[in-house]
Amino acid sequence: MSVKRPINVARLRQQDRARLLEFSVDRVVDPVLWVRSDGQLLYVNEAACACLAYSRSELLSMTVFHIEPNCREAEWTQRWNAVKQRGCITVRSEYRRNDGSVFPMEVTISHIELDGNAYQCFFCRDTSEHRRLEYELKGSYEKLQRTTEATIQTIATILETRDPYTAAHQQQVKHLACAIAGEMSLSEEQISAIRMAAAIHDIGKIYIPAEILSKPGKLGELEYTMIREHPRVGYDILKSIESPWPIAKIVLQHHERMDGSGYPDAISGDQILLEAMIIGVADVVDSMIDHRPYRPARGTEKALEEISRNRAVLYHPDVVDACLRLFRDEQLDFEQR
Repeated sequence: MSVKRPINVARLRQQDRARLLEFSVDRVVDPVLWVRSDGQLLYVNEAACACLAYSRSELLSMTVFHIEPNCREAEWTQRWNAVKQRGCITVRSEYRRNDGSVFPMEVTISHIELDGNAYQCFFCRDTSEHRRLEYELKGSYEKLQRTTEATIQTIATILETRDPYTAAHQQQVKHLACAIAGEMSLSEEQISAIRMAAAIHDIGKIYIPAEILSKPGKLGELEYTMIREHPRVGYDILKSIESPWPIAKIVLQHHERMDGSGYPDAISGDQILLEAMIIGVADVVDSMIDHRPYRPARGTEKALEEISRNRAVLYHPDVVDACLRLFRDEQLDFEQR
């Protein structure tokens, strides 16, 4: 029984190599194009013909500029040189079918030199479906954002009806926390999370009797224990709300401190979300500036002194620095709200 030896492609004649290549590429399910340096199409596979709705002879009479309408000669030259230098690149472009419709295409381009001639091979993939799914996902995400914002606003309104003082405090903390986040150049996503969580960060106080919240004297041990549990109660209320932001967890952690002396879980350092630490600093500053039933207002300077003294001990240093800049460099005056 004779054994067939593998074909040595290097020994094949140029014509035979071209035929072998065409035979292989024609069976690729995605469009494949071979292009000359002037943009002339030299070879297209069956998938390219089906995708672009042209016959093979029609496509081979065209240049890249016919099927890639946004590609200009200057851009083509730049891209050709980039592929030649790097060997292979992937670009996103738009291609045009025979009926004039335009659709997105992801194209991986390879530079090939064969028998002294330079070519570039386009391996294409129609990303219309991928783009459609991206749009749908974006739409769903935006809808979830709107639903979350509406839910938070509803909760805030309910809290305002029950306890106008706490509601006003939450709004003031929200404004300061968002200002600190902006000063720190946080992302829009993080700022949105802070805005949502700060607006209801004391929602857990809804279970605390009003007489305790407004008590003018010193709190008893049981009363203080109830106060310390309000972040966890807030978490339990919010954890079932579907949201793109970790609002419930931020509310849970807004009284935690860098050194582990906070509550309700006494976590420390990087265990605490940055968003929670920002709200924590804003909460302390606003609480000290404002009047409390159990003590008079202490003013801006005392509030800034508190966070400065405990910078990197209780409060995140970057958050403290941003807050101080807002008040001192930009003269942010929360006493004149």
